[in-house]
Amino acid sequence: MSIFRSLPLAALVALALLGASPTPTASPKPVAIVHIRDFKYNPTPVVVSVGDTVEFINDDDEAHTVTSNDKSFDSGGLDTGETWLHTFAKPGKYAYFCALHPWMKAVVIVKPSAP
Repeated sequence: MSIFRSLPLAALVALALLGASPTPTASPKPVAIVHIRDFKYNPTPVVVSVGDTVEFINDDDEAHTVTSNDKSFDSGGLDTGETWLHTFAKPGKYAYFCALHPWMKAVVIVKPSAP
């Protein structure tokens, strides 16, 4: 049984007025954008720093994914016009591909942050 079902209507109204619902958080601003078009990721490679966010945009007529070779990230299916953000937390070279079209491959190079 939901806790909200046991609350009187006045209590529910008070919770709503007090802003008890979760506040949406802002998405990180991407420092690089990768377009998926004509069954290619563009640009590749992308070079960013630790903590940077990359936005992937599916500009193609087919669904695609952004799936790392080491399985550290996966966008899931992106339909035409959909976007996906990923923030890179560790330095390294991240090879990725489309799980639906495995010949589509690209790389993100993540440099250590400046001290």
